[in-house]
Amino acid sequence: MASRKAAESTLYHVHPKGFWKKFRDAVVVNPEISTGIPLAGVNRWPQPGSRPEKYSTPATKASDPAQNPYWKRDVRRAYPQLSVITQNELSTLLIQHHQAKAVPAPSEETKKDADASAEGTPAKAAEIPDLPTAIATVTSAATVYDVSRLPPKVTSPFKRWRPERAPDAPHDPHAYFPMLLYK
Repeated sequence: MASRKAAESTLYHVHPKGFWKKFRDAVVVNPEISTGIPLAGVNRWPQPGSRPEKYSTPATKASDPAQNPYWKRDVRRAYPQLSVITQNELSTLLIQHHQAKAVPAPSEETKKDADASAEGTPAKAAEIPDLPTAIATVTSAATVYDVSRLPPKVTSPFKRWRPERAPDAPHDPHAYFPMLLYK
């Protein structure tokens, strides 16, 4: 016959003694049930807080006050940062990127050309047109939007509501303003 193994519910709990044991036996519905109060010396060994050594937090960059200023940790003042694009920068971007250009394979000649163009960028700063001229240049080269090619719409996760008549609510046939229901 196999023996059933189960945890002893009263093994690690305090038991009343003397008068209180007799009182508990008389009052409690099930005297075999545990009191639920654990024995201090047996329940958690070693007991929390009984060890002689003290825990010390390891030193990190965050624990150094010189490297961890309050303003970096203060999330309440983490305001969104504004980004500003001037008209000159915008016109430069429009002129440079209004047509998609094929990128050649890298070779020694293209590296030399890239180095030469990088050196000549300050001279091109004087050639930057103002924004209306840049927009006119981009739109005159090709029609940006027309009837067949409309601008993109803002996407929405919600379907747009279109009013659709629902069956009428019960009302008096001679009512002056009957209720009209829409889905």
